[in-house]
Amino acid sequence: MHILLVEDNPSIAKGLKYSFEKNSYKLTWVTSIKEAKEFLENKENIDVILLDVALPDGNGFELFENSIKELKIPTIFLTAKEEEDDIVKGLNMGAEDYITKPFSTKELLARINRVVLRSKKQSTIQIKDVSFDMDKLILQKNGKNIELTSLELKIVHLLFSNINKVVSRNTILDKIWEWTGNDVDDHTITVYLKRIREKIGTDIITTIKGIGYRIDEK
Repeated sequence: MHILLVEDNPSIAKGLKYSFEKNSYKLTWVTSIKEAKEFLENKENIDVILLDVALPDGNGFELFENSIKELKIPTIFLTAKEEEDDIVKGLNMGAEDYITKPFSTKELLARINRVVLRSKKQSTIQIKDVSFDMDKLILQKNGKNIELTSLELKIVHLLFSNINKVVSRNTILDKIWEWTGNDVDDHTITVYLKRIREKIGTDIITTIKGIGYRIDEK
């Protein structure tokens, strides 16, 4: 896999280059929009672009919009900002994902793998002995279907759509209202997650106390 990293921080870049090459990934590192454009003009085969938002000669969002988007190369934004507006802006432009600095290399690798899987239309995500087909909405354990209600299935899809990210209880509440038109309370979320966990039978859903739930790629 060939990854293009557009990042002006040498300590981040050198650390990623070492870790990626250790995992048999090829990483090309450029430090500016100008270098990124020149590299992309050579039309080398790139699987994923890791794009810093703040670069010395411009804005990563503009580079994505003006040069990367038309090439249809899956892109993950790297940002030191936690403001929701920046995150939403990048995703609305068509980026595959974002990750906020500081981040772990392990988490970034997991996100890259997920992005590549999506781009290759391989829709099944495997966590331990549980698999979920994101397109067909089929949840299986050891190859056998796990029967869920329609609402339980939508909650599972929401969690798998946010692998390695916390889905807040408020988000789930809002989604249930959007899906059903019914107002539900916080206790209802606890009940639904308890039922889902019992049906799955494998502990793949982590509770983040007081915040929400998360499924991690191992």
